[in-house]
Amino acid sequence: MPVPDIFREGLAKGWITHDGSRLDQDLLLEADVAIVGSGAGGGTTAEILSAAGLKVLLIEEGPLKTSSDFKMQEADAYPQLYQEGIGRMSKDGAITIMQGRAVGGTTLVNWTSSFRTPEPTLQHWAEAHHVKGHGAAEMAPWFEQMEQRLGVAPWAMPPNANNAVISAGCEKLGYAWHVIPRNVRGCWNLGYCGMGCPTNAKQSMLVTTIPAALDQGGSLLYLARAERLLLDGERVAGLECLGMDARSVAPNGRRIMVKARHYVLAGGGINTPALLLRSQAPDPHERAGKRTFLHVVNFSAAQFEQVINPFYGAPQSVYSDHFQWTDGATGQMSYKLEVPPLQPAITATMLGRFGVDNALRMEQLPHTNVMLALMRDGFHPDSAEGTVELRGDGTPVLDYRMTDYTWNGIRRAFHSMAEIQFAAGAKAVLPLHADADYVKSLGEAKALIDRLDLALFRTRLGSAHVMGGCAMGEDPRLAVTDSLGRHHQLENLSIHDGSLFPTSIGANPQLSIYGLTAKLASLLAERLRA
Repeated sequence: MPVPDIFREGLAKGWITHDGSRLDQDLLLEADVAIVGSGAGGGTTAEILSAAGLKVLLIEEGPLKTSSDFKMQEADAYPQLYQEGIGRMSKDGAITIMQGRAVGGTTLVNWTSSFRTPEPTLQHWAEAHHVKGHGAAEMAPWFEQMEQRLGVAPWAMPPNANNAVISAGCEKLGYAWHVIPRNVRGCWNLGYCGMGCPTNAKQSMLVTTIPAALDQGGSLLYLARAERLLLDGERVAGLECLGMDARSVAPNGRRIMVKARHYVLAGGGINTPALLLRSQAPDPHERAGKRTFLHVVNFSAAQFEQVINPFYGAPQSVYSDHFQWTDGATGQMSYKLEVPPLQPAITATMLGRFGVDNALRMEQLPHTNVMLALMRDGFHPDSAEGTVELRGDGTPVLDYRMTDYTWNGIRRAFHSMAEIQFAAGAKAVLPLHADADYVKSLGEAKALIDRLDLALFRTRLGSAHVMGGCAMGEDPRLAVTDSLGRHHQLENLSIHDGSLFPTSIGANPQLSIYGLTAKLASLLAERLRA
């Protein structure tokens, strides 16, 4: 029996949508609240404001793709569902940045890991960044609300073999490990979450909050880039959007003018600051786009005698924070250990080398595990950090500067991952680095890792978590918004996404965005109704 396509059923019953690629003339749209971005922040805000009786317009640069379009094919999913066709990179090209770009944002393509913001992170924000009202006790009910809304619960099935490497290795070494909570209902355990969920089990914004907002009379504009805010003194007077072509690559010449009482930016840690920069929004202390963080990631591959088949099963179900808070919030660079799913195309790029060398590594894919380490950047003054800049055509790029402090974390993470992989029974381990090859013992791995030149383009680096760039805080000299996401200089502009985070959080960020946004959107609804 085919899985019902929730979104197509809604369109058939009259949801209001506008396809920016198909406009035959310019367009004027009006709403109580215009929300830029349809991911975790935008979708959550749209549902809450619509339920409060406000007329909401949700604006998305990417296309509308639904469960009927998700065929679990990398060649289709990456160009359709990711920023820059999964080609978004740091300015120097050394770090791959995976972000969603379609209705539902990154929630459409993430791997479902759902963590509350760690208490030490919330405490650090309060103490070091003048954030008020978001302590662990104050945030707990908002996290609980969104966990219930989105089916977040620890994964109940046994981990796939790729994830079990963490649990098995940590058990043997006496390291702490835990099961990952996932935002799924009725999951088929396919393992292709990064290509969009064909069964609607993943509780992304596409199948939860956006349909709820459209049911309440909200509207959706997609394939439309929010180009600039039109400013009138201390207020936003309008938002100019550009219609995009069907592939969301280039503007098609159509313009959409949006008029609203209030505007919410939820485009994420790169696109939200970019919109402020393009709009020349007031920024007396030049904070927009500064202090953008990535949880920059390095990887370690391992070969096993037994079959791993790392492309099947829940992508992430086990993690270890054993190396996360051992030295306090501001000690040496610390990291969270997880695994990525290994679909073939992206794995061929990740494993490196060319021609026969690459083919030989890929031949072992059914027996291969890869572990990753998320660096908790932004807490220490010597940590790597990024700045969002505009290219000549106005599109954004992140200049992310690595530091010796962060490289030290990368090297220690290589050691930790190799140790766990060998403890789990690996017959060979490969730190993903241009100068590395598989080694067959922990002693060899330690010697190899210690002599590697940890440099850009030599070390395989990536990220799927962009945070910061429009930090919240009560001191306008340090922050773009106050602790409630209200822009310090523009009275009818709010920000509701991960760009608000003053640092990275040390965990996959989607639930942090859901919980924080639920709180901010509920308070915004009260203010607007008043």
